[in-house]
Amino acid sequence: MTNKDIIVIGASAGGVDALVRLCQEFPADFPGTVFVTQHISPSSRSMLPRLLDRSGPLPVIAPVDGQLFERGHIYVAVPDHHLLLRPDSTLLVRRGPYENRTRPAINALFRSAAISYGARVIGVVLTGLLDDGTDGLIAIKAAGGSSLVQDPDEAQWPSMPRNALNRDHVDRSVRIAELPELLSRMVSEEAGPSIPLPYDYVVEDQIAAQEFAVIEPDIETPGAPVRIACPDCGGVLNEITADDEVRFRCQIGHAFSPLGLAEAQGTELERALAVAARTHRDRIKLFSKMSENAAERGMTHAAERWRQAIEESQQMLIILEQATSSLAKPPQDEA
Repeated sequence: MTNKDIIVIGASAGGVDALVRLCQEFPADFPGTVFVTQHISPSSRSMLPRLLDRSGPLPVIAPVDGQLFERGHIYVAVPDHHLLLRPDSTLLVRRGPYENRTRPAINALFRSAAISYGARVIGVVLTGLLDDGTDGLIAIKAAGGSSLVQDPDEAQWPSMPRNALNRDHVDRSVRIAELPELLSRMVSEEAGPSIPLPYDYVVEDQIAAQEFAVIEPDIETPGAPVRIACPDCGGVLNEITADDEVRFRCQIGHAFSPLGLAEAQGTELERALAVAARTHRDRIKLFSKMSENAAERGMTHAAERWRQAIEESQQMLIILEQATSSLAKPPQDEA
């Protein structure tokens, strides 16, 4: 008999506190294996494994590429690397392309677990912004696994669990205090039959498993091209539709959910407006110097042309500042 013994957990903003509370309550004889992806700055040195190791009885490990995982352990994704599972109990720690501008990405972990372990997988989405983890939960459910989310009313940042509830047939929404006991019961349950996932999921898992600088030429990006540029590299995005859900991935491999893509576009637009505003401020300084210089030399017509250029840049600066202040933000939660 094979049980539901593979637990994958994803968290973002507010996740450290939630993970500490969860790990404190795991029993010492917990019979499953836990894998955690917490969004973290790629340049930081993560203290999360040490913090979680001190919080509860289960040993917590920051894995290395190719490491075999063991029952009764917790494995935490390291900064700037996706954590991926393989059927032979091997862990991959890879710098594959960003997904929703994050690495490690929750979807990458969940997708790999669904492909490798199917109905044995329990996916858990905790507090966080936007919707990373939702597509991963959908993959887990499609493969025969189970899905849980933190109660959005309890979550410090409710967007991730709420979006998962809105877009996926989540099995249960639970409070953190209830989660260790529930997982302990679920890991003793027999897993049902696993369902092979569509090939697009397998290709996306292969993309995540690549080192970023070594894109395999024989892996084609799934989906169909759309007239939308990737905010990360400027390449053409492909639209991928599975289980009535849409996601996007470019030829380099950068992946986005619709909310993640809107957020990235907004960030790029804000950056472009800021650059344009700064340039016009510099132009005003330049034009002022040129106008003063022309006036000192008695070149009245030239001085007037420079003053007109100053006024035009000032008007453009006002427009750009108004556009920046009114820039629409994408919704954090699906309606």
